[in-house]
Amino acid sequence: MKLLDRYILKEFLRFFIVICITFIALYLIVDFFSKVRMFLSNNASILQIATFFLYSIPMIISLILPPAVLLATLMAYGSLSKFSEITAMKANGISLYRITLPALIFAAVMAVVLFYFTELITPASIQKTEYMEKIDIQKQQTLGYFKQNEIWYRGDNAIYNFKMFDVSNDTLRGITINYLNNDFTLRMRIDAQRAEWKENNWVFYDLLTTRFDSNNSPVLEWSKEKIINIPEKPIDFKIVQKDAEKMGYFELRKYVSKIQKEGYDVTRYLVYLQGKIAFPFVIIILIFIGVSFSLRSERSGGIMQSVGIGIFIGFSYFGIHALSMSLGLSGRMPALLAAWGANILFSIAAAILFYRMRT
Repeated sequence: MKLLDRYILKEFLRFFIVICITFIALYLIVDFFSKVRMFLSNNASILQIATFFLYSIPMIISLILPPAVLLATLMAYGSLSKFSEITAMKANGISLYRITLPALIFAAVMAVVLFYFTELITPASIQKTEYMEKIDIQKQQTLGYFKQNEIWYRGDNAIYNFKMFDVSNDTLRGITINYLNNDFTLRMRIDAQRAEWKENNWVFYDLLTTRFDSNNSPVLEWSKEKIINIPEKPIDFKIVQKDAEKMGYFELRKYVSKIQKEGYDVTRYLVYLQGKIAFPFVIIILIFIGVSFSLRSERSGGIMQSVGIGIFIGFSYFGIHALSMSLGLSGRMPALLAAWGANILFSIAAAILFYRMRT
């Protein structure tokens, strides 16, 4: 059986590698033409462009692995069925369940690989590509950084510290602004619970303003709501903000734990946190779906019909998963169900299809 397993795995890997290379090439070509105007208008060098797309590859791999595994399964087992190799295996007493074992083991390994790949490599590559696009190519100036799960930003005459920046609605939370004199002594400090970007102004809520007179004595002023004129706009803070999608699972879990203890709403982050576990698991689900439909060609419809149906069902997962995640992000669905809803639904469908195979 080891010889047969190696043969099946060899066929599977042959299709898998070709599909991965094809997907990466297509993605890079489309991405290049979507950004070519930006490169030309900023006089980007050939080296900068090549380096930018090189650092884009890990992110592409993390996106295309599930569909690549699905298509490799459909094509590998469809090819075995087309040349009656599946029939020969069954004639020798080997069940379809046993024949699919190499692909299932490969899927389990790839699910683990995808999780750690998106944990260790993808976030760093995304951060590098964004830095190259905004700083190296577009020559934007970054005056802040994301450190210890907080945003630190240096303005013209002030230093800002934010506990959290919700990029979805341009809201700052846990705000501290220190205004400095020319000799770097503290002139004024603002502490606020939150600030919202409304009609091109920052509206601060529940803020305490502390001014220091010539004797360095503090003068306190509390306000329920007040417009604070600071030159920075949301886009300035987005340069240094680290979105949930760009964090690894363990980094995001640490961040969620921190801001949750501080009393902030973590609904959006919990959805992303659960999604980082749910997404790699889809590889195993798609293997079951791919095997079930590719082996249907033995008795109905032919390989192309099975591949077409399998691709439709496989890619339908991403649409349902995206819809479920958006419902969770809006608070209309619990975070756990939003992240795992599509997995549960397609796991049930995959189990039924796999169980109904005639072995």
